[in-house]
Amino acid sequence: MSEKKMMLGNAAIARGVWEAGVKVASAYPGTPSTEISEELVKYPGVYAEWAPNEKVATEVAIGASLSGVRSFATMKMVGLNVAADPLYSFSYVGVTGGMVMVVADDPGLYSSQNEQDTRMVCRAAAVPCLEPADSQEAKDYIKYAYEISERFDTPVIVRTTTRLAHSQCEVELCERQEIEDKPYERNIQKTVMMPGMAKKRHLVVEQRMKDLAEYANTAPFNTVEMGDLKLDGKKVGFITEGIAYQYVKEACPNASILKLGMCNPLPRKLIEDFASKVDVLYIFEELEPVVEEQVRSWGIPCIGKDLFTIQGEYSANMIRERVLGQDLHLGKEPEIPARPPILCPGCPHRATYSVLNKLKLHAAGDIGCYTLGALAPLNAVDTCICMGSSISSLHGMEKAKGHDFIKNWVAVIGDSTFMHTGINSLINMFYNQSHGTVIILDNRTTGMTGHQDHPATGKTLSGEIVPAVDFKDLCNGIGIRNVHVVDPFDLDAMTKTVREEVQKDELSVIIAKARCSRTRSTPTRWRRFRRSACTAAPASGPAAPRSQRMRTALSPSIRRCATAAAFA
Repeated sequence: MSEKKMMLGNAAIARGVWEAGVKVASAYPGTPSTEISEELVKYPGVYAEWAPNEKVATEVAIGASLSGVRSFATMKMVGLNVAADPLYSFSYVGVTGGMVMVVADDPGLYSSQNEQDTRMVCRAAAVPCLEPADSQEAKDYIKYAYEISERFDTPVIVRTTTRLAHSQCEVELCERQEIEDKPYERNIQKTVMMPGMAKKRHLVVEQRMKDLAEYANTAPFNTVEMGDLKLDGKKVGFITEGIAYQYVKEACPNASILKLGMCNPLPRKLIEDFASKVDVLYIFEELEPVVEEQVRSWGIPCIGKDLFTIQGEYSANMIRERVLGQDLHLGKEPEIPARPPILCPGCPHRATYSVLNKLKLHAAGDIGCYTLGALAPLNAVDTCICMGSSISSLHGMEKAKGHDFIKNWVAVIGDSTFMHTGINSLINMFYNQSHGTVIILDNRTTGMTGHQDHPATGKTLSGEIVPAVDFKDLCNGIGIRNVHVVDPFDLDAMTKTVREEVQKDELSVIIAKARCSRTRSTPTRWRRFRRSACTAAPASGPAAPRSQRMRTALSPSIRRCATAAAFA
């Protein structure tokens, strides 16, 4: 009898990668995808790493694939934007060893700055997309993806969502496939995307998508479940995919369902056949009307976004209310006090923001736990766009309004984010002669996603101790003369440094260096800082007892890094 184990979706994906015989995996952490790599590194026979950003991770996987082994990259959906450049071109190139990417979408915006749909990118990049509905399928679809990748000479994306990544079910474990390395053969017509070669490869890609669409009609992961549900005498059918399938089964267990395991390209013949067997066809897909628009273009009547929202997570109750007409409002809902997230007790970013407040400075912000500095009681961050944008935004402000304008501004960026995309932005400021002040909030970890390491921490995903990138040396190497390393808990020194640097007529960098409170073993400096005047109770009221501190239940990563708590 085979072994079975309860597994989160992310853990099951990691297991599937290992079972598929993958040898090289690269990733940048991003909720809800982070745990995949943290689980994968535990398996023997797979080299797994944190990359500085998603573009690099994808290119690492591409290189491994072209050398002849199965490779893997994973990220969240906004990270796919960063990886889009290599993805679109590699779609033309195709694989040698199978190459699969897992991209985690975040319907409901639990930990993201926008609500994008990876299926749209898959259509634009002309790559197949699979979408599992539970942890068992998450593992199995990874293995399907590698078979498709090598059979059709294409990278494959497996799309997951927050709900799938962090829910669990029983998973059957299998042995690892030992995949023989493919020999490398030079073929520049296929692997060098100059215009003359790319034109020819585009024709190959278009034919590949037609072949994949034909394959999808009989693929084992596109399944039909015929039922007998009728409403007003009309037979009801659903086309659905991923976690949304679970909501349909819960609300309408006897409905006819076409469950799409492959959501790009779509199995047109299978969909047309299914639609002919029902009287009313609902398309139940989270986020964009990717399936609905294609089905409508084929002249098939269906009900989709005119009934279901284009925003946020779906649920079984949405079907009960909008399809079955059930009234689920049984009474007035209790009023629960708002408890907005705040930076952790002892966070060094609090000290930095207290100084910015004291000096009445604005901050161009960035993506990370320090983005919470925009909220009360800190009220220190004015902007947040995407990874690395704080530095570029500050540069743009100066070019628009002049240096006197940004003497009231700084850019704040975390250490991991600076490694991700901040370096190029800083080079741009230096090259184009900006005079602003950049503060690198160096808490020695990737705090937002659960304390992962990065090139400046001196430790790899596997725990190996390696030389760390030194921010001061890096900035000096760019050519920046004014670089200062300051302990943010030393409020006098921090205040003096910031006050002086923002008034200078040249570019300066302040490295606010103090370890994250969640990774410190001895919080001596925090106790000292806590007694200072800049510590403030949350805006909602006085300090709460430990028993009342709010913890998120979304994922282990978030629990580790984002304690939305009052002071003890």
